[in-house]
Amino acid sequence: MAKAKQLPSGAWRAQVSTGEKSKNGKYKYVSITMPTEKEANFAALEYELKRKEMQNPENMTLSEAMEKYIEIKSNVLSPSTIRGYSKIHKNNLTSLMPIKLNKLTNGLIQSVINDESLTHKPKTVKNIYGLFSAVLKLYYPDFKLNITLPQPEKRILTMPTEEQLSILIKAVENKSIEVPVLLALWLGLRQSEITGLKWDCIDFKNSIITIKRAKVIDKDDNEVLKQKTKNYSSTRKLKVHKFIMDKIKKLDQKNEFVINLKGKSIYDGFKNILNKNDLTPDLRFHDLRMLNASVMLKLKVPDKYAMERGGWNTANTMKKVYQQLFDEERNVVDNNVDNYFENLIKRKIIKKQSKKKRVITRIITRKNQTCE
Repeated sequence: MAKAKQLPSGAWRAQVSTGEKSKNGKYKYVSITMPTEKEANFAALEYELKRKEMQNPENMTLSEAMEKYIEIKSNVLSPSTIRGYSKIHKNNLTSLMPIKLNKLTNGLIQSVINDESLTHKPKTVKNIYGLFSAVLKLYYPDFKLNITLPQPEKRILTMPTEEQLSILIKAVENKSIEVPVLLALWLGLRQSEITGLKWDCIDFKNSIITIKRAKVIDKDDNEVLKQKTKNYSSTRKLKVHKFIMDKIKKLDQKNEFVINLKGKSIYDGFKNILNKNDLTPDLRFHDLRMLNASVMLKLKVPDKYAMERGGWNTANTMKKVYQQLFDEERNVVDNNVDNYFENLIKRKIIKKQSKKKRVITRIITRKNQTCE
């Protein structure tokens, strides 16, 4: 164990090996300085014990492991993802956080997940468990998780009619959120992609927008620019109609970004438009992307093209989450199904009537034969 030595200043310093070697092959050390020899030796011992414990990661508490996981992932994951992880670390699974990984049991974990389910939506619980399981997989891979998560809730959105969509487009005309709404509804852009657009993304000559950046919220609740999109498929080029391009040309090109609004301002402005025009109140700005996907479904756009326009990785995500049926289309289907079964009922009645007529005909024929 490292022993503290007194410095000319009177303080005591202990140099403790980190267990790591530098490029020249020598061990690295950290210096621990304290007012007294006892304090310095105690701090040095505590550091050494901690370092040895880290060599057996299953001895870490869940809180320590999660903090370390977030730290090592901070340079490769989106700032918004790290923000979500940090919130989970701070606010969720609180009774598990002080427990060492090798002391966790499926029963204990299930109990805490059940508690989280009482106060959070299934999707939130799924996100919490997703981080938790990733931490265990990295630091305690021998542990076999066997946990039941709450049943997912299906969000049923009342799809706007074509008339309501027309009203929405008219309502945002010449408003600050007009272009964001058109980009989301007409082209299926995410809000983060809209706020991340710079002027180098706009090709006025060929009427093309290139989606290659995104603005997201970091762990300190600040909007930060990512130099890449959400996923590989999200980086894309889109042909833009003259109607939208003319609107973009009128924007102030002295600003760094095409849309000089924060995400919250876009969301609040959109909700205000909905309220003032008696439009679907539960519609979110992100739902405009869902509407775009649903329009492509209605127009029978092939999956490959729809996925490319929307920047989806898989057709399953596009179909399961984003593509919804408009009420007009649903009514057509319902009527077709009703008509089919109505025809079956009518056919059955006709068949019975025909059979009855044949019986009556036979009786009359017999009577006639008898009379003869």
